[in-house]
Amino acid sequence: MDLARPEVVGRRTRSAAARLGLVAVPVAFFAVFFAYPVAAIVARGLNVDGVWRFGRLWDVLGQSDIRHVLWFTTWQALASTALTLLIALPGAYVFARFDFPGKQVLRAVVTVPFVLPTVVVGTAFLALVGRGGLLDELWGVRLDTTVWAILLAHVFFNYAVVVRTVGGLWAQLDPRQEEAARMLGASRWTAWRTVTLPALGPAVAAAALMVFLFTFTSFGVVQILGGPAFSTLEVEIYRQTSEIFDLSTAAVLTIVQFVAVGAILAVHAWTVRRRESTLRLVDAALTSRRPRGAGQWALLAGVLAVIVVLLLLPLAVLVQRSLDAPDLGYYRALTEADGGVFLVAPIEAIGNSIEYAVVATLIAVLVGGLAAAALTRRDAGRFVRGFDALLMLPLGVSAVTVGFGFLISLDEPPLDLRSSWILVPLAQALVGVPFVVRTMLPVLRAVDDRLREAAAVLGASPWRVWREIDLPMVRRALLIAAGFAFAVSLGEFGATVFIARPDNPTLPVAVARLLGRAGDLNYGQAMALSTVLMVVCAVALLVLERLRTDRTGEF
Repeated sequence: MDLARPEVVGRRTRSAAARLGLVAVPVAFFAVFFAYPVAAIVARGLNVDGVWRFGRLWDVLGQSDIRHVLWFTTWQALASTALTLLIALPGAYVFARFDFPGKQVLRAVVTVPFVLPTVVVGTAFLALVGRGGLLDELWGVRLDTTVWAILLAHVFFNYAVVVRTVGGLWAQLDPRQEEAARMLGASRWTAWRTVTLPALGPAVAAAALMVFLFTFTSFGVVQILGGPAFSTLEVEIYRQTSEIFDLSTAAVLTIVQFVAVGAILAVHAWTVRRRESTLRLVDAALTSRRPRGAGQWALLAGVLAVIVVLLLLPLAVLVQRSLDAPDLGYYRALTEADGGVFLVAPIEAIGNSIEYAVVATLIAVLVGGLAAAALTRRDAGRFVRGFDALLMLPLGVSAVTVGFGFLISLDEPPLDLRSSWILVPLAQALVGVPFVVRTMLPVLRAVDDRLREAAAVLGASPWRVWREIDLPMVRRALLIAAGFAFAVSLGEFGATVFIARPDNPTLPVAVARLLGRAGDLNYGQAMALSTVLMVVCAVALLVLERLRTDRTGEF
């Protein structure tokens, strides 16, 4: 073929232009609403009175209370990770190796806590272990404002991470290797330790790093359950900004967290690459069977008991507390404006949250869909491939940092958006875009590229190629991606608490405000709003499960 022919040159030029057009919108979106706010935070932290003072970092870290926050953030993340692995690994084994009635339904139930907003998680445990909670009523025991409430809430939230990550791999490991070791005289424990555990090591490490990342950046759970005695980096950033108004210290802390999260993500990426490149797997359907013997049935019963007590009981208590008042009194009170913290009736937060989440979903689907299409192209350049990694940063960077960055950077023309409602869905969309990309990318890559090339040769424009070839094949993945983005946006709290206006609160912000006020009525209303938020998120998850295919949108 003569590559110099005008039609060939023209087709290559159109292809390059299409690639740049696809990536232009995502690059601009992340540059303006992610990179720019983060850069503004760095400048605010190190630039004092127009002079760059890198020693400011050491001044802040030299404060004893800040060192205590750093120590507690790291310590509770390590403890939460260890406790989650200890409790969830038996569950991973049960879901991987046992076949029992209701297994698929139970797998979905286990996943529900992970998609719940952290505010709901904190509120559920407050109803269980806090003032007037179930433990307080039965035995006079209160665990709120203790580290145990925080650790258990983190296990509740991250149980599904271990079960899905480790259990998914465990189900595909060939059990005959361990059986061969047993036949050669190894005990059950020795065979598991020398054969199965090394194979599971990368998956366990990946799950541990994910749990550590989520708990290291924990905000909603610690904000509600920790009280004044415990503060993570995220909570301290919020306190320095909204209560003490020390923006310089808050900015330095965000730099510290950004560096730490970047290192965690780098280690996580390396671990995932190891897991993908060193294992030979078999069909998971061939490795599960019904439990045999009293020991295996006891293990199954123990895992079911943990799920009921640790995962279902807090949610059940949350619903029960919301119904304590006669005639649905707490729900009825949500329709009345109190003239205090709320300028409107708390129930309006439901409509606000749905409206914000719909707009955020549209933005996330547009930006994420274009990014996924650009990453799918075989002629994608090094810049486009590098942008793939950058798309994941919002999942690891603190949401509090994003909200704080919006406040200090988007306050001057032509981007003076601090008083605009659009700030909330923009911040929510930043977190939704990675879910859209990761859901759509595998499906787009599975489309035969020769179909696109044939359409282009016949004269179809890039837009028509996408409409006629790609869209029919990825429609279901697009719906799943939109559902994920909607659920994530609905429960976003860390950034929204900074930028949501008092007359337009979201559900998570309204719950936090109610919990911050004394009185049984405010507490009951917080339980009622949390129940509403939990139901909406659960419905979104059920819709996702109905749309999900066997190989699409896998968690």
